[in-house]
Amino acid sequence: MKIWEDEKQVYIRAAMARNDEEQNRALKHRLDAVDWSVLEQIGRKETVNERGAFAPLSAVEIGEIAKRGEEFCEIGLESIRAGKVGAVLLAGGQGTRLGLDRPKGTLCIGIEKELYLFEQLIRNLMDVTDAAGAFVPLYIMTSNINHDDTVAFFEEHTYFGYPREYVRFFVQEMEPACDFEGRVYMASDTEPAMSPNGNGGWFSSMVRQGLLLDLKERGIEWLNVFAVDNCLQRIADPMFIGATIAYGCESGAKVVKKAEPEEKIGVLCTEDGSPSIAEYYEMTEEMATARHENGELKYAFGVILNYLFSEKRLEAIADAHMPIHVVEKKIPYVDEQGHAVKPEAPNGYKFETLVLDMVHMMRDCLPYEVEREREFAPIKNLHGVDSLDSARELMKGCGIAL
Repeated sequence: MKIWEDEKQVYIRAAMARNDEEQNRALKHRLDAVDWSVLEQIGRKETVNERGAFAPLSAVEIGEIAKRGEEFCEIGLESIRAGKVGAVLLAGGQGTRLGLDRPKGTLCIGIEKELYLFEQLIRNLMDVTDAAGAFVPLYIMTSNINHDDTVAFFEEHTYFGYPREYVRFFVQEMEPACDFEGRVYMASDTEPAMSPNGNGGWFSSMVRQGLLLDLKERGIEWLNVFAVDNCLQRIADPMFIGATIAYGCESGAKVVKKAEPEEKIGVLCTEDGSPSIAEYYEMTEEMATARHENGELKYAFGVILNYLFSEKRLEAIADAHMPIHVVEKKIPYVDEQGHAVKPEAPNGYKFETLVLDMVHMMRDCLPYEVEREREFAPIKNLHGVDSLDSARELMKGCGIAL
């Protein structure tokens, strides 16, 4: 049965009743392209969100990294020079919370001069490629709402000096959004309401858009995935890559030592014996405050969304369906009377895959500690904690001219 034939789907059917024949033909074409099986996850949402038994996981700390720095760096640089390393920038978001109706990466983070978030990330990457004497292929994940603007921005700024042939864009996959009864919302009379499939969907999105062949042709063995909002991240960091290889791991995660037990940051740990991430809201007070005999927190290392994955392992888990999390969200929609509704409270479900599940599907994951002041400056707000203001202060401390 086609989705529009289901009497339960009142929003779709109401829109089709208002449309003319040509509009409905286009709408049916769009609806046929959607994977509606995600709606079946609603009945399993509690099971998917259940977690196993957490246990602490020790990290390769800054002191150990300093002792073996030359070794790690040379291993990483060799991998980069051999063309085995690629980087994946997750940049599907808009800068709405920053007062910017454009891709978040187009935010100007300079004070006395123009300096864009995308530009700073490219500079961070070029610090590495200059040292290696070789370029790293960069794959940029956009979304259906910001793809054209993102590509145009890079074109306008001539890729900030990075070779265009080493940059590929791909659009994140989308999933339908519905109300609490599984009735799919409409964004307009001709478009179903859709939302990005979460930060765990980047590799499947790459595969579906034909980039697996590109990875194969280039001989890429490692992918460093990172988020757009951290302007201090070191990308394709040879020491991080080298440490992960030296320890014989198939994945690694950059971590910072938690500032306090209550800090709102997910921690790298194990779950039922496999690597995983415990989100801050999942941690009991006992977990958050547990300490070793030397006074250090047991769950001490927070993730900053900078991961290194073995490409072979990513392929191996690609066919295994990642858990789909059913998340309550505020979803704008067109009601049965054709009126646009912008809810003030969660009114339905979105369906997301999470990078924490990708980590959990790895056989191991190396927690690699970095200095917070030098590598962690997320820009989530204009002012206050994790803001443009705080990021600028951290950038100044790193000697970056603004």
